[in-house]
Amino acid sequence: MADTSVLAGATSLTRWRNAIIAAFGLGGISVSAWGPRLPAVTAGLGVNTGTIGLLLACVTVGSVTGLVLATPLLHWLGSRRSVTGSILLVASGLVLMGLSVITGALPFVAVSFAVTGLGIGTLDVLINVEGSAVERTARRTLMPLMHAAWSVGAAVGSGIGAACAALGVTPSVQFIGEAIVVATVALAMSGSIPAGTREEDHGAPLGRADKMRQWLRGWTDWRLLLIGVVMLGVELGEGSANNWLTLSAQNSHGETAAVAALFFTVFATGEALARIFGGPIVDRLGRVRTIQLTTALGIVGLALFILGGTAWLTLPGVVLWAVGVSMGFPLGMSSAAETGPNPAARVSVVASIGYLANLAGPPVIGLLAESTGLLGSFWLIVALMAAAFAAAGSLRRPR
Repeated sequence: MADTSVLAGATSLTRWRNAIIAAFGLGGISVSAWGPRLPAVTAGLGVNTGTIGLLLACVTVGSVTGLVLATPLLHWLGSRRSVTGSILLVASGLVLMGLSVITGALPFVAVSFAVTGLGIGTLDVLINVEGSAVERTARRTLMPLMHAAWSVGAAVGSGIGAACAALGVTPSVQFIGEAIVVATVALAMSGSIPAGTREEDHGAPLGRADKMRQWLRGWTDWRLLLIGVVMLGVELGEGSANNWLTLSAQNSHGETAAVAALFFTVFATGEALARIFGGPIVDRLGRVRTIQLTTALGIVGLALFILGGTAWLTLPGVVLWAVGVSMGFPLGMSSAAETGPNPAARVSVVASIGYLANLAGPPVIGLLAESTGLLGSFWLIVALMAAAFAAAGSLRRPR
């Protein structure tokens, strides 16, 4: 198979980059679909925050499974078909989610969350491998911009949720409508993704046994695990905002449902802007200082949100919280892909840790909130963000 330069010659680098940016955007829209509507879903199902936390754990189970399956799926189907297929799986999960909320059957709801998580976990590994390959070909820091598309998608998705809440549109209609849009865009942009698996970018093709051994060795690689610590902190912060920011703004800070949904829109917009303008900052300051700066701002923002009694404190806190979690995932993915051969497997290792925090963390927050209150449980995020600050040196570029 051809290397990246040949692939870029066969399919325009610009079209390839834009297709992956679009895929990131679709992921953001999908993952923010249910967060802003959790108050309505909770009321409609007649459950408490602990039960919602357990339902969100189904997303975690599906996503972690997707992280494991992403590498063999990439080698089996190639980049184009595997990326497109994973987006279509996400869309199918959203349709199931809409139907399950109509029926009110909790087992059906759990299955729909798991299917959606499976698609999102698979997609995340695949598009980060693609993004890293585009970045190396362009010889520029592009991953923050690509992840900005995810944040823009999340802002659009949360904005749709806020508008639907204000207009009285049911969560089911919203989920199914978004699924149709996601599937249509995925099919339209799939032809711009080159064939191949990107594994040749780091040397000769590897056999399946070698790929599996490298993936297993990744879990003993101290640098990958330290990158994972960074992922753990920032992704718990992002995942908790996706799932609990709206509910905490409404129940703990007394905002209306529509205004609480707009809080998350502010968060997603702030994260997107930080990533859009983050590339030149990373090129100037380096990955390590960028992570140290952003995580420190995130800790301050979380403290303001937890302790602030008025919107004059909580809203700036949301903005700083968004900046704090903005750069860890894209820079961690780039760093992991550069640490050795078989980048899909190495990205899978750190992505698994990140997803453990992003998707398993929020259910833990929900269960912890039963005894400490939702705002009190957010101090766990602060502690892990501090750990991310301490482990930032692991993202230093290899010599």
